[in-house]
Amino acid sequence: METVKARKGKSKESMNDVGPAQELCPKRSWFKVNIEVDMVSTLLLLGALATRMYQLDKPRNIVFDELHYGKYVSMYMKNTFFFDAHPPLGKQLVALAAYVAGFDGQFKFDRIGSAYPETVPLTALRFVPALFGSLLIPTVYHLMLEMGLSEWTSIFAALLFLFDNALLTQSRFILMDSMLLFFAMFGILCVLKLQKHFKQPYTLPWFLWLVAATVSLTFGFCVKYAGLYSCLLGVAIVLRSFWRLLSDKSISDVALALQFVTQAVVSASIAVTVYVVIFYIHLSVLHKAGPHDSIMTSAFQASLEGGLASITKGQPLLVAHGSQVTLRHTHGRTCWLHSHNAVYPIKYPDKRGSSHQQQITCYSFKDVNNWWIVKRPQKNDLVVEQPIDAIQHGDVVQLVHGITSRALNSHDVAAPISPQCQEVSCYIDYNISMPAQNLWRVDIINREQTGDKWHTIQSQVRLIHVDTSAALKFTGRQLPDWGFHQHEVAADRVLNQDDTVWNVEEHRYTKSDDQKQRERELVGAEMIPTAPTSLSFWEKFFELHYKMMVASTEGVQNHMYSSSPYEWPMMWRGIAYWVSSDSNAQIHLMGNVAVWYLGTLGLTLYFNMLVFYLLRRHRQCLDLDAPTWERFLLMGEVLFQGYIFHFIPYFFVERTLFLHHYLPAFAFKTLLFAATFEHVYSVLSTKFQAKTLANLVLLVGGGLMVAVVYVFKQFSVFSYGNVKLSTSDVLALRWQDSWDFIVHRY
Repeated sequence: METVKARKGKSKESMNDVGPAQELCPKRSWFKVNIEVDMVSTLLLLGALATRMYQLDKPRNIVFDELHYGKYVSMYMKNTFFFDAHPPLGKQLVALAAYVAGFDGQFKFDRIGSAYPETVPLTALRFVPALFGSLLIPTVYHLMLEMGLSEWTSIFAALLFLFDNALLTQSRFILMDSMLLFFAMFGILCVLKLQKHFKQPYTLPWFLWLVAATVSLTFGFCVKYAGLYSCLLGVAIVLRSFWRLLSDKSISDVALALQFVTQAVVSASIAVTVYVVIFYIHLSVLHKAGPHDSIMTSAFQASLEGGLASITKGQPLLVAHGSQVTLRHTHGRTCWLHSHNAVYPIKYPDKRGSSHQQQITCYSFKDVNNWWIVKRPQKNDLVVEQPIDAIQHGDVVQLVHGITSRALNSHDVAAPISPQCQEVSCYIDYNISMPAQNLWRVDIINREQTGDKWHTIQSQVRLIHVDTSAALKFTGRQLPDWGFHQHEVAADRVLNQDDTVWNVEEHRYTKSDDQKQRERELVGAEMIPTAPTSLSFWEKFFELHYKMMVASTEGVQNHMYSSSPYEWPMMWRGIAYWVSSDSNAQIHLMGNVAVWYLGTLGLTLYFNMLVFYLLRRHRQCLDLDAPTWERFLLMGEVLFQGYIFHFIPYFFVERTLFLHHYLPAFAFKTLLFAATFEHVYSVLSTKFQAKTLANLVLLVGGGLMVAVVYVFKQFSVFSYGNVKLSTSDVLALRWQDSWDFIVHRY
């Protein structure tokens, strides 16, 4: 006991020795990290990973658009140029995972349903979409919390996403939509967090959330151009915040204007930088020629290794009198000016007459009949003389077809398919009163870059018919049987259009004036290109975007599983992605009917309630207190407006559309339903004090969640494709007559 007392006394003495400053100020750690784990968010992520990653390598067959995206990834592995109408970020992320997994890119993604060999790391290829599809679930949970909704409502919204079959299906295969959705939702979440710091601009949180929002929304835009709608939504939310700041008299006009300009400049600079860097990586990696480069201009092809580059090796640079050339349509469809011995029919089906002269077409394949000889009108021979007589801007020339030796001609006769234009032909002398009109003026439209002399590959020219001032034009129209289904060439008096631009691709100097010798030279001409020419990144960047823009307008075609926007809200049609060759096991893009219909119900409820509240407020009846009204408006500004931004534009899109185009709009309407559900419960329990009715609403919510899980389980066989189904099994899931499931009848 004494020992214990002594120790206690000693302890008290030592306490007394401590100075007052030391006693009041405990020792601080200068490096301290606090880690908080949100268990709800973690559990949601784990649930998403479990559903998205489950049997990720099943089925081991090409599923729907894996045919395209897998092919693009394999081309990344081989540094081979490919063309796609969408930006490359999503494909780059999948390619990165494939590279880490050791994919060699040798597998040819030839057709839907083909089996993947063991050499293809399929799990790695599908991992990236599955990961982003999993991250989407906790993201929407935090998005709802950021909007001021309760934790239970946020969980409810996240579970609606978790148990939607369409989102599950899009996340399990080499597809881009899960990445697009994640970047869009995370970007909007960052925008909402940025709003909290609007009155404290230039602080670190303000800057960080501004950068995060801009980068995320730009990433979505760089996955698919449909991400533009999310960017516009983010801009609309920010502009609305600035509008509210206008009423704050504590902020001066100068300060508000400076904040607006600063935010706009920072956001635009970051967005442009991110976008350009992604394409810089894309064009730097894809430096070899491939099957897709024919859509690009001759100059672009010549900059790729092993492609058109060999044309420029050893062939003359300057086009001169006596040059043998192929003239390629520079923009749009790849084809070459072409002629053959066939003539235009005497009369067309509409009773119009033609000149009955030799046909001129634009042919999409390399052919000996694509060769032409450039000739000065005043010279009779076709041999290139020394020194060479180079053709310059403004010179008048004749173009003599290399095989038939007839000159390119035009006259005041209507073109066969485009009667508003003039016919172009090769002149045949029938000894009748139809004089030759075969003079063409060379108009070099990019001479500021290439100079006044006509250069191979680089010079872009318009050939202006001297007598009528019409330009040689690729019309894009296809000729009927008599024209061998090649494309029409005409002369148009509207000069300034892309379809009147041509360039010399292959080029040789004529060595002999003997026609038979020339024919032998042309037939034996080398048409396979060899060493790259130089083209700057910016030239490639702008040309690629021009081609992407043209390709997006040419995508009008029919597909048996295409659908219209008015069919999407009620999910009248799905998409068959894959079906087993030996059973009815299949992947079919189908949303969870319960979730999709509830989302449409939420849209209707919110819109009607908004109209009702606005009418009441106009009559000075303030049914909601200020915080509730502000939260209700925020639901509209973010979720209802988000739905409108992502849905309405598709009514004006003239190309084939599918159900998966609706997924971003679907995401917003699903969140809107959850938010509207909480609003109804809140009004009943607080405004009307109807506790019983409010509890009934909660009970209904629980029942809806059970229904959602039940439907998810029923249709999960179409998301995983791992269950052999009988004919009766498939037909039992056909809850609507418009659903086109594939059924093998054995």
